[in-house]
Amino acid sequence: MLTADHPLVAEFHEFVRAPAFPCVGAKAALSKEQMHIIVGRDITSAWDDLRILPALNALAASYRQTPQLFQTLIVIFEGPDLTGEAEFEGYLWERVQSLADKDALWYGQPRDTRVSDDPDDPHFSLSFGGEAFFVVGLHPGASRPARRFSRPALVFNLHDQFEQLRAQNRYEKLRESILARDLTLAGSLNPMLARHGDDSEARQYSGRAVGSDWQCPYAGRGAGIASGDNDGLIDHVA
Repeated sequence: MLTADHPLVAEFHEFVRAPAFPCVGAKAALSKEQMHIIVGRDITSAWDDLRILPALNALAASYRQTPQLFQTLIVIFEGPDLTGEAEFEGYLWERVQSLADKDALWYGQPRDTRVSDDPDDPHFSLSFGGEAFFVVGLHPGASRPARRFSRPALVFNLHDQFEQLRAQNRYEKLRESILARDLTLAGSLNPMLARHGDDSEARQYSGRAVGSDWQCPYAGRGAGIASGDNDGLIDHVA
């Protein structure tokens, strides 16, 4: 299910290990061997959904049993070559919608009721395997250097880890460290950053700077399949 020996895995490890890379949480996940990576075929296709979902569900179940900090699942897609931020954003939400639909309707997994399924709600997060997840998108055309990887990628982080850090009074220190490092790398602060509960985190997922009139294309768990979206089935029998 997970991928260990693909060249893109080694490339991603080097991407995170780079001294200038700002996310110290990702560095900790890698050093603790808690960074799980899947290499998929194409972010525009549902082909790998049934590899990704079991990994997300397994991570959620493992975390509930042993809630260790700095666990993450990264899905790197071999293609296609994307340079536009709006284009990547569209495909990110297509994949997220497809995964959320299957998690709800095919796998019968519950939603994490500690968060909202409404992307306009300041308490929004995605849910897989009954646990809330925050997603970070990476791709070659990202305007933020920290999001600029050679292939499209989706980073799934467990939302409860942020709550753990807050409870341990470690969240603000970690956040300030990441912000300072990102400022050094990019020369400016990310205008899309906001704390959970202040603004919807959906605005942050793709990395594209969006205005107040931005409309999230996510329709909620089960909405895509309920409206007749059978892409996943077609991809697996084609």
